[in-house]
Amino acid sequence: MLTVLTEWLNVIFRWLHVTAAMAWIGSSFYFMHLDYTLKPGANLPSRADGETWQVHGGGFYQIVKYLVAPARMPDELTWFKWEAYTTWLSGFALLVLVYYLEADLFLIDPSVLNITPLTGAAIAFASLALLWLIYELACRSPLGRHEVTLALIGYVFLVGVTYAFTHVFSGRGALNQIGALIGTIMVANVFLIIIPNQKKVVADLIAGRTPDPRLGAQGKQRSVHNNYLTLPVIFLMLSNHYPLVYATRFNWLIVAIVLAIGPVIRHFFNSRHQGKGNPWWTWVVAAAGLGAIAWLTATGAPGTNVGSLPPSPKFAQVAQIVMTRCSMCHASNPVWAGIDFAPDGVLLDRPDRILARARLIDLNAVRSHAMPPGNITEMTQAERRLLAAWFAAGKPM
Repeated sequence: MLTVLTEWLNVIFRWLHVTAAMAWIGSSFYFMHLDYTLKPGANLPSRADGETWQVHGGGFYQIVKYLVAPARMPDELTWFKWEAYTTWLSGFALLVLVYYLEADLFLIDPSVLNITPLTGAAIAFASLALLWLIYELACRSPLGRHEVTLALIGYVFLVGVTYAFTHVFSGRGALNQIGALIGTIMVANVFLIIIPNQKKVVADLIAGRTPDPRLGAQGKQRSVHNNYLTLPVIFLMLSNHYPLVYATRFNWLIVAIVLAIGPVIRHFFNSRHQGKGNPWWTWVVAAAGLGAIAWLTATGAPGTNVGSLPPSPKFAQVAQIVMTRCSMCHASNPVWAGIDFAPDGVLLDRPDRILARARLIDLNAVRSHAMPPGNITEMTQAERRLLAAWFAAGKPM
């Protein structure tokens, strides 16, 4: 019963997380586009900074932006914040449910660092708060006044943190953790800077005071940070479904490339919306980056190079490895504690089923080290090389 409840909580929080993220990202992209397409006009109201006309759903919209505020504050304001808060809250619930409570399967790997599940979960949780604080202090320091320098240092910081995570957690856990960190930074920008600063501006206007222009500038800075971090964080959140991304030796380098090409792609759209032209070179850079990622994933996991493979084994040897290391979970009646159903419905408890799932075994246990998760059943490098030799020989019986 506990397994069924946990599985349903996983489904519900994941559904909520994806839905909220779509709303948050959609509104973020829309408002960046809106800001860049506003144009001055002769008939704009007092204090208006620009306007744009849009068509959607069978009607026309005239949108006017006031740089500070209109002469008279409206009776009602729509605040775009709950999309961000719901995305983080549901994502954190998933993080705890999947990665922290099942750290032995998804967060830690004794071959990377031999720590207990509780220690791994504690390190992961503490790192979110500590590393966000470092980012926040950097933005509030004199460095925060130099956007390009701050961006470059921030990039190196995130790549360095990713590399460190891959030496503490499993590959899957490390990439999920860096995604969670970036998501935490983004929602903290909304919760602690963007919305509070905007509320201070509104309060000043209602009271007849002149708002501090630094509040708006600070909020805009964090909004731009969020805009450029959006595509990398989406990639990282999806990466746990792709073993060739998270369970290969160059996983940290793949993240470094994604952290570079994500902002490059956003630069194209931001430049286009601003009317500054179409920098097509950005797509060349993005394509080159994706090509590099594909090449890095194709190198496979360490220790499975073709040149180091043993002679082609018999299928009986292969079946013995799979039955010993995998079938306690991937069986009609799993015997692993806490697992009542074969993960993803993959059954590996009979020779015919092993042959039918040979491609998945190759992907998850040879070309990557995604399985067993956290190498919890201690599959050896010799066993992985033997599997690799069998695949290289054409899967003989």
